Amino acid sequence: MLLSDHEIRDRVRTGEVAIAPFDERRVQPASVDLLLDHYLRIPRQPGREIDVAQVWAGHTVLAEIDEGGWVLQPGDFVLASTVERIKLPDCLAARVEGKSSLGRLGLAVHVTAGFIDPGFAGQVTLEIANLSPWPIRLRRQMPIAQLCLIPMSAVPERPYGSADNHYQGQYGPTESRYEMR
Repeated sequence: MLLSDHEIRDRVRTGEVAIAPFDERRVQPASVDLLLDHYLRIPRQPGREIDVAQVWAGHTVLAEIDEGGWVLQPGDFVLASTVERIKLPDCLAARVEGKSSLGRLGLAVHVTAGFIDPGFAGQVTLEIANLSPWPIRLRRQMPIAQLCLIPMSAVPERPYGSADNHYQGQYGPTESRYEMR
């Protein structure tokens, strides 16, 4: 079950859910449109192997989308983040979904990590890939994704942020901190 437009607005108004900045005009029937921030992380040393048993820190480089935009060539992959900072209560999870109009251009907004745990706080990192045969120009502040809020059947015993979580409080696009456990 997803929260509807009026439920989203109500929970933001009461402070139960934080979305900042929040613009009621971006609330859709069952989601909120999120905007693309101005920083990206681009792969450093493309072609170098990444061993998941030990992901090397600094495998991406911080870049900035200027006023002219950022051209994502076919096959390119970047990390980006939303303008909005969100904070979820322990009773709500969320999904980040791509906008269908961008998907129809071949732009994948989250390659695989669209789930946000209850208790998460921070900016949402997006894994953006150009799957099309055309270069696609990304623009600062463009609507890039949709946030859907999902009520939990019960509050989890260990909400995100209550233990050693890799991305709690993240600011800007955050590279992988994967650890084999």
